[in-house]
Amino acid sequence: MKFIDEAVITVQSGKGGRGCVSFRREKFIPRGGPDGGDGGKGGDVVFKTISQKRTLYDFRYKRLFKAENGGGGEGNQRTGKKGEDLIVEIPPGTVISDTGTGRILKDLVDPDEAFVIAVGGRGGQGNKKFATSTHRTPRFAQPGGECQTLILKLELKLIADVGIVGLPNAGKSTLISVISSATPKIAEYPFTTLTPVLGVVSSGKGDTFVAADIPGLIEGAHKGIGLGTQFLKHIERTTMLIHLIDASAINPDSPLSGYHAINEELALYSKNLSEKPRLVVLNKLDITGSKEAADIFIKAAGNIEVLTISAATGKGINRLKQKVVLLLNRNSEC
Repeated sequence: MKFIDEAVITVQSGKGGRGCVSFRREKFIPRGGPDGGDGGKGGDVVFKTISQKRTLYDFRYKRLFKAENGGGGEGNQRTGKKGEDLIVEIPPGTVISDTGTGRILKDLVDPDEAFVIAVGGRGGQGNKKFATSTHRTPRFAQPGGECQTLILKLELKLIADVGIVGLPNAGKSTLISVISSATPKIAEYPFTTLTPVLGVVSSGKGDTFVAADIPGLIEGAHKGIGLGTQFLKHIERTTMLIHLIDASAINPDSPLSGYHAINEELALYSKNLSEKPRLVVLNKLDITGSKEAADIFIKAAGNIEVLTISAATGKGINRLKQKVVLLLNRNSEC
């Protein structure tokens, strides 16, 4: 299924049913009083999060969602049928905003969370309700309430504990495929990953966490270059970040240049994102010359803690997972 994380849709609640104009007519009672019933309330439009849903793909082609109108009132004081509510299923992590104002209406994070976005029109009152001591035969009824129509933007922000960031071809997809059961596309060229990938990671000691691999970031990502803003939003909800660096690509003359470039993009996109706890991890230690480059990086990094791994061979992976669990537990205690 194609990963879709944005959609613009129109929702419309149901109109309220019209009140009825009716008079009681029975044998021996030729001039009975008014008995028109009220109209039924229009159906609501309700968003509900479903944990099995992972994308907004269902909204790729269907853009209009309408609840049922309320039924009209009837004689003998019978109320019209209530319009059926329309339940629109979305994945957890979906942000709903008004396209006209840009205002966020609701951020639905938890599974099985429901939110009424458009309320159905009220049912109109029948003529029975308008009878008074001075006006005993009202020949009018109230129309039903109008529907509510909204044009909405849906934006999915993935929910994960750990976000994996880095330059293209740093080995992020290989890493998440090694530490979890996720199966992203992997190849030795930049921008292999074009959509975010989630994987559930087990530390081997009963602790688990969810990691998100996003496509590689380039200079100007915070402005949307390389679709950067579309990717960065998926790690806004994470607790911490893994900053993955290709050790074999480190420039000995400027070993921290790539590290600083990613940090700058994170800071320019979101202060909150740049302040998240993070692990700096040097990958591809199996490649000739990468060990020497890693030593140069670690020396230049000073007090910054740096882990070294090889996602291809599995070296250092267990230590990395244990370190992530330690940081997550420490953060949860704060």
